Amino acid sequence: MGRVAVVIVTYNSEGVLGGCLDSLAAGAEGVELVDVVVADNASKDGSVAVAERAGPPVRVVQTGRNAGYAAAVNAGIAALDLDAVDGVYVLNPDCRLRPGAVAPLLACLREPGRGIAVPYMVNPDGSLQPSLRRRPTVGRALVEAVIGGSLAGRVGRLGELVTDPRDYARPGAYAWATGAAMLISPRVIREAGPWDESFLLYSEETDFCLRAADLGWTTWYEPASVIEHIGGDSGIDPTLAALLVVNKVRLYRRRHGPLAGLAYYLAVLGGESVRALAGRRTSRASVAALVRPSRRMTALPQ
Repeated sequence: MGRVAVVIVTYNSEGVLGGCLDSLAAGAEGVELVDVVVADNASKDGSVAVAERAGPPVRVVQTGRNAGYAAAVNAGIAALDLDAVDGVYVLNPDCRLRPGAVAPLLACLREPGRGIAVPYMVNPDGSLQPSLRRRPTVGRALVEAVIGGSLAGRVGRLGELVTDPRDYARPGAYAWATGAAMLISPRVIREAGPWDESFLLYSEETDFCLRAADLGWTTWYEPASVIEHIGGDSGIDPTLAALLVVNKVRLYRRRHGPLAGLAYYLAVLGGESVRALAGRRTSRASVAALVRPSRRMTALPQ
C-alpha cells in the first residue's frame, strides 16, 4: 500500500473546503493517507476553522498573505516529509474525490518516467470537464484565434486544450493538465524545484509540468481516477481571465525567446481582439492587459 500526502490550497474557501476534506477518506481507499496540509492564503472567512475542525491528519499552514496558488503549494509541500510518502496530491478546495480516486494515480507513478499523474475531471453534473493540454505552440495559438479553443481541440491535434471526449476515454501522456488535481512524485518535486510564484494564478502548473518534462518526466492522464471540480471564475471574471491570458504569453516567451514569443503574443492578441469586438467582456479585459502593462494584475487582493 502506497503512502500519500495531500496539499489543499485555500483562500476564502469556507463554502467548499468541507466537502473536499470529507471526500478524502473514501478517495484514498487503497492507499495510506499520512498527511493533509491546508495551505491558507490569509483567508478572511472561516476556511481555517473548517480545516481545524476536521482534526488529524489535517493541519493548517499559513502563508501570511494572499500569495497565490504556487506560493501556497510551495508552503504546503515544505511542511511535508517527502521521504515518508510516495506521492503528493495537490488539490483545489473545490474538488471532490470519488471513491478510490487516488490509488490509480499512485499506480501510474510507479511506472518508469511518469512523474505527475492527473485524473478524469468532471463537472458537478457529471459531465466531462476538459483538463488536458497539448504543448503550446504559435500554430495552435493561431488556430484557436481563428476558430476558438473548444473547436480547435476537437480537430486532430490542432488545439492546445483537449476537448474530444474520446481522448478522455483512454490513458496517456500529455504536456500538462489543470493544476486543480495533480499527484506528484516526491522525486519530481526535488528535481524540478518549487512552483514559480511569479505567476500568482494560472500557468504555474503549466510551467511546472513543462519543467518536469525537460527533466524527462511525463505528465500521465489516468481515467480510472475520477474527481469532481466545481470550477473557477476565470471564464466569467474579466480580471482573472486577463491574468490567465497574460501569464500564458509570459510563459511562452520565457521558454521560447523574444521572436517566437512575439509571434505567440500577436496570435493570442488577435484572437482576443476578435472576441472583444464581438462583445466578450473577458476578451476586452484581456486585450487591455496585453497591450497596456499598467492594466496587468501584479498582486492578488489582500
